[in-house]
Formats: sequence, structure tokens, C-alpha cells
Amino acid sequence: MSFITTILLQATPAPEAAKGSPNGMLMNVLFIGLMIAVFYFFMIRPQKKKQDEQAKFIDTLKKGDKVATIGGAVGKVVEVRTKTFIIENEAGVRLQFLRSAISFDNTKVLNSEVADDKKD
Repeated sequence: MSFITTILLQATPAPEAAKGSPNGMLMNVLFIGLMIAVFYFFMIRPQKKKQDEQAKFIDTLKKGDKVATIGGAVGKVVEVRTKTFIIENEAGVRLQFLRSAISFDNTKVLNSEVADDKKD
């Protein structure tokens, strides 16, 4: 016999084991339900919350707000358009960024550093 045939024969359940017990099936269903709950509460829900927070932040941006992009560019919002923002950096250069390029996390860090600098 070949190696694969041997493995397949060993993996085939015996007829009495194939019947299964109701308790074993219930445990499998509970285990799958538990895994789905874990994925939801530890992966899907926090990501959804973060996306909602980012969308709310983008919607509330207005002219004059200091922002940072996902690429690290920093500037002040000069103009708000439907799909983009015009941002001016310290040198006076105006750049156009997509709304999705503005980072809530980077902007939060930037504004906290600015607040810390004002305290000193």
C-alpha cells in the first residue's frame, strides 16, 4: 500500500463512531458559535467602531483645522470639497488630498503634541 492509502484508511471513521452522539454535536455547534462571537467582539466590532470614528472625524473637519495625512503630511485645511481637502503646509504650498487620506490617529497625535508644546 502507498503512504496516502494508509493515511486515508486510518482517517476513515469506524461505523460505530460515524453515528455520533447528540452531546458531541451540541458541543461542536456551541464551539462554532463561540468562535463566531470571539471573532465579532475582538475583530469585527472594534474595526467597525474605528471606521465610524474616522468617518465622523472627516465629516466634522472645517477650514482652519490642523490635520495629518496617512503619509505624514501636516498642514491646515484651507478648503473643504465634496471628495477632497485643500491643505496648506507651513511653506505655503497648497496640496489636494482625498478625504480618505486624512488620518484620525495621526491628527490626534499631532494636536496632542501641539497642546503639549503650548503648555511648556
